[in-house]
Amino acid sequence: MNIQIFGTKKSQDTKKAERYFKERGIKFQAVDMKEKGISKGELQSVLSAVGDLEEMLDEKTKDQETYQLIRYLAKEDKFLKVLEHPMVLKQPIVRNGKQATVGYCPEIWKTWD
Repeated sequence: MNIQIFGTKKSQDTKKAERYFKERGIKFQAVDMKEKGISKGELQSVLSAVGDLEEMLDEKTKDQETYQLIRYLAKEDKFLKVLEHPMVLKQPIVRNGKQATVGYCPEIWKTWD
C-alpha cells in the first residue's frame, strides 16, 4: 500500500485517519493541505476515484464564501477554483494508488490491499 493522507492538523477526522493506519502498522505520508495544498494531478486522481467534485466539497467549511462561489460556477471552472482553495474539500482525503476516499471511511480502507 502507498497511502497518502491529505488534511490539516486541526481536522479531527484527519487525526482519526492517521490513527487508523498507525494502529494497523500501515505506513502513510501525511500532507498538510494548509501548507502544501493538493496538486492538480493528485486532485485529478482523487476525482477520478470519487467520481464527483460536488461530493468532495465540505458544506461546513470555514470558507463559506468560496464554497458558495464554487457551487455556482460552471463545471469546467470548479476544478481550478478548488485547486486555488483546497480548504473547501472534505477532510481527510486518503489515496492508495488509484483508489481514494474523501472523509473518514475505515470500512473502505479495510478492503484495500
